[in-house]
Amino acid sequence: MKLITTTALAIVLALPIAPAVGQTKPATAQAAAPQVKPSAKALKAIVDLQDAVNKKDWASVPAKAAAAQAVASTKEDRYLIASLQLRAAAGANDTAAFASALETVGQTGLVDTTTMASMYDSLGGTYLKNKQFPQAAAAYQKSAALNPSNADTLTFLGEAQLGAGQKAEAAASFQRAVEAERAAGKKPDEDLMKETVATSYEAKSPAAVDLARQWVAAYPSPNSWSNAIAIYSNLNQTDAEAKIDLFRLMQATGALNSATLYEQYAAVAADMNNTNEARAVLDAGLAAKVLSPSDAQYREIAAGVKAKPMATAADLQVATKSAVNGTALLRIGDRYYGMGDYTKAVELYRMAMGKPGVDPAVANLHIGMALARAGDKAGATTALNAVTGPRAEIAKYWLLYVSQKA
Repeated sequence: MKLITTTALAIVLALPIAPAVGQTKPATAQAAAPQVKPSAKALKAIVDLQDAVNKKDWASVPAKAAAAQAVASTKEDRYLIASLQLRAAAGANDTAAFASALETVGQTGLVDTTTMASMYDSLGGTYLKNKQFPQAAAAYQKSAALNPSNADTLTFLGEAQLGAGQKAEAAASFQRAVEAERAAGKKPDEDLMKETVATSYEAKSPAAVDLARQWVAAYPSPNSWSNAIAIYSNLNQTDAEAKIDLFRLMQATGALNSATLYEQYAAVAADMNNTNEARAVLDAGLAAKVLSPSDAQYREIAAGVKAKPMATAADLQVATKSAVNGTALLRIGDRYYGMGDYTKAVELYRMAMGKPGVDPAVANLHIGMALARAGDKAGATTALNAVTGPRAEIAKYWLLYVSQKA
């Protein structure tokens, strides 16, 4: 995203300024501009003001403008006076005077909305460059009202609002910019999407979760996945079941990018007595050189994991035959998942489905996860779409992962 560097006071005004009073033809550069003629009553005063502006006699402009305004009787008079004040404000580098004159120009209705919007954009750019955030936001809001489909305007409006400490308003403006890009048939810029997500998250907006998913959908990467999952986790109360399902998704998407994440994943798996998965996670972290055997936190977690027994396939077969309820079958399925035997995990999850004490949403979610890791996109999609209730949001993330698999 590129900040406006051309200030409103330095641009060549693209307004239909009338030729110098007394000329019979417009200047060449203004040949296409509409003719705007002063009234006979205001003619002399406007000529005096024009002379002062042409001579760059900025000190005399306020008095001459006031004299012209006193005899102005038409909107054309008011337009010509204000346009001359714009030129003077630009020459004197007076942003406040420029803003006031621009407001008057707009009120005359003699300038098309596209030009007015562009002028307000430039004015907003000047304020933004000077870190006058409330004034910048006001200018961009006026531009956006005239041209609501301009994504750049909405982006800069968000920047100004963010600078003014209006996080919720900034998040809404960034979101409108993303929508405007899509409406124009464009893929929103990733920097814009990241800023939209970050601002929404900082504003604690519930929309942040969906916006983060949109970011991952448009720009899938370990970084976007890691951030999107963290945003969901931080904005929602997650139990151990949800935590491990999110860690499994991070593993699947390559989003386990820090020692802390590997260690937290292993700790949650160990707490759920899934020693096989906990050890596999620690081994993967060491292999990726993200975890260090000399790290104190790693040694503590690894010692706790190694103190617990590992399950073998034979152990799980015996446990399946002696399982007393659906929850036990579900947990045996988790052990198979942790061992990477996704086909067997699905079998156990389906055995658990419908039994007392087993949440169908959890069973369907785990079936979808295991099928996704096994490469069964159709089956995974069906199972994940069947997830309802609080787990549905996690299922949506897994559905996104499934859709991105080859």
